Amino acid sequence: MRISKIELFHVRPRWTFLKMSTDEGLVGWGEAVLEARSRSVEMAVKELEPHLIGQDPRRIEHLWQGMYRGGFYRGGPILLSAISGLEQAMWDILGKSLGTPVYQLLGGAVRSRIRMYKGVGGIVADEAYTMSKRLRAEGFTMVKTGLEGMAHLIESPSWIARQVDRIERIREAIGPDCELAIDFHGKVSPALAIQLIKALEPIHPAFIEEPCLPENVDAMVTIARSTTVPIATGERLFTKWAFREVLEKQAAVIVQPDLAHCGGIMEGKKIAAMAETYYAGFASHNPLGPINLAASLQLAANVPNFVCQEYASEGEGYLKQPFVVKDGYIELPTGPGLGIEVDEEALQDKLYSGDWDIPRWFHADDGSVADF
Repeated sequence: MRISKIELFHVRPRWTFLKMSTDEGLVGWGEAVLEARSRSVEMAVKELEPHLIGQDPRRIEHLWQGMYRGGFYRGGPILLSAISGLEQAMWDILGKSLGTPVYQLLGGAVRSRIRMYKGVGGIVADEAYTMSKRLRAEGFTMVKTGLEGMAHLIESPSWIARQVDRIERIREAIGPDCELAIDFHGKVSPALAIQLIKALEPIHPAFIEEPCLPENVDAMVTIARSTTVPIATGERLFTKWAFREVLEKQAAVIVQPDLAHCGGIMEGKKIAAMAETYYAGFASHNPLGPINLAASLQLAANVPNFVCQEYASEGEGYLKQPFVVKDGYIELPTGPGLGIEVDEEALQDKLYSGDWDIPRWFHADDGSVADF
C-alpha cells in the first residue's frame, strides 16, 4: 500500500480537513489546521507531500520521525499542525486496513463511553447563566467558560468582581454536582492570575486553564504553588519535549495537548503516558472540527488518566453519521480507523472561500496590545 494523493478542504476558517488516498483505494482523514495560520499549515503540508507520496502510510512512526527530524529546524505550531493532520490520516488508514478502531491498535479501550464537556459563552452574566442551565439540562457533568474580554497587567477590584460574579452565576446554574473549568486563555499576568484565582477559590473550579502564557513555565509554577485549584495547560505546547518541563516542574496537573497541533495521536499518547508518571490527568484540547474530535475520542478511549474531552461540534453536515452526545457522554466508537465517514458531497457546499484567518490583536485604550 502506498500514499497516492493528499488533498486539503478548507470548510471553515478554523477547520481544514486533510484527505490521504492510497493506491489500494483506502482513504484516511485528519485535520491539518492552526487557528489564524491555515494557509501556512497548508504550505507545510505541500512541502511534506513529496516525501510522503509513494510511502506506506501504515509506517506511522517511521514517517512521523522523518517529517519531524528531516529538516534542520524542528517543531513549532505550523510544522506540527501539518504533521498532526497527516498522522491522524495515517492512523485512519491503518485502522481501516485492519478493520478495527484506532484505540484497539493503541492497546484497547479502558472505558465504554467518553465524558464530554462544552464551552459556556456569553459575556453578560445572565446569558452565561442561561447557556449553563441548558447544558446542565442536557446532562453535561462538566462545562468550561472563559473570562470577560481582555485584561491589563493589573486590574481594579471591580474588574475582578465582574469575573467572579459571572462565574458565580454559572455555578448557580449548574449546581454543585457539575464541574466548572475556567479558561484564562493566557490573557492575564501571573500576578493578576494569582489574585483572580484566589477570588475564585470559593467557587471550587475543576481547573484553571492557561492561567498565564505558556512560554515561561516557571511563571506557571509560581501560580500553581499559590493555590489549591488544579492548573491545566497544553493547547499551545507541541510534542512530548514541550510537556516535559511542565511535568517535571509540576506547573500543571492536567495536560491538554491538541491532537491537531501537538504531533498527532501517538504523540498525544506519549504525552499522556508522561503525565501518568506524575499523577497528572489528560484532557485533550479541541475547539476544532469533528475529525479532530474523532481522533481525540480514539485516544480518550485508551488513556487511563483521561479526565474529560472538549468539543465544539458533533459534525452535523460534515459526517455521514454525526456523533451523538447523550447525558454528557459519547459511546465508544466502533467503526474502523477513526470511526467516521466524511460526507464529501456535502463538503463541496461548505468550502471556505472568504478571507483567511487573520490574527486577532486586542488593543487596550492606552494603546497597549493584549494577548488573545
